[in-house]
Amino acid sequence: MAVITKITAQQKNKDRYNIFMDYGKGEQYAFSVDEEVLINSSLKKGMEIDELSLMEINYQDDIRKAYNQAVGYLAARVRSEKEIRDYLSKKDIEDPVINEVLHKLTEQKYINDLDFALAFVRTQMNTTDKGVKVIQTELREKGIKNGFIETSLKEYPLELQIEKAVKLCEKYSKKYTNESKRMLNEKLKSMLMRKGYTNDVIQIAVSELEQEDSLDSEMEAVRHQGEKASRKYAKFSGYEYKQKVKQALFRKGFSFELIDRYLDSVSEED
Repeated sequence: MAVITKITAQQKNKDRYNIFMDYGKGEQYAFSVDEEVLINSSLKKGMEIDELSLMEINYQDDIRKAYNQAVGYLAARVRSEKEIRDYLSKKDIEDPVINEVLHKLTEQKYINDLDFALAFVRTQMNTTDKGVKVIQTELREKGIKNGFIETSLKEYPLELQIEKAVKLCEKYSKKYTNESKRMLNEKLKSMLMRKGYTNDVIQIAVSELEQEDSLDSEMEAVRHQGEKASRKYAKFSGYEYKQKVKQALFRKGFSFELIDRYLDSVSEED
């Protein structure tokens, strides 16, 4: 049993107090506590504290310190429960303390994974070109339950998903103006899959882009690739030359009808 002999506020942190005690060998510094723990534990000069009570006081102070760290972490932005748990774990805070902190934060409505998921989807929807699959994966990584994920993803309308996917197709198609329609479509589909769009959205977006494309653009692409093939197989002539060019263009994704049309136009020019 020891007696509290003095309580003083810390100079650098006015919310914490130093506790001095006499263990029978004179006064000495014993521990420090947060102001809330000081009040809740009714600590005062002359109070006797046994070992069990001291352990409980230190445990409550650990909770308060972890709570303050969590609130500071939350100050930057809304966090999921898992994000806060992971943050506190990296600070080497024990699980029982973390559980108490999370319980307190939940009661005070600092943590609400459904609200977090809804806000996260809206932010990603309004500020990025991500599809729902990527957003879904990110929510799972943040520890959000499947039910909350399903509810929150309803915030992302199908019409907006298609609109974003079409814009991406338009943007990326400019990089592949000399590709065949088939090769271009494959590249666009792969790009949209990486962005996290669903198969239904991908099909609609690519189809809309196809409707906007004209035969002239396809002819321009086959002509560009045909000229490259012609230079490559210039040493051949007649039927063999024609077959080499045809095979090269077919491998690039052009239809035989378009290839024949190109070769006919070249023959007319000659």
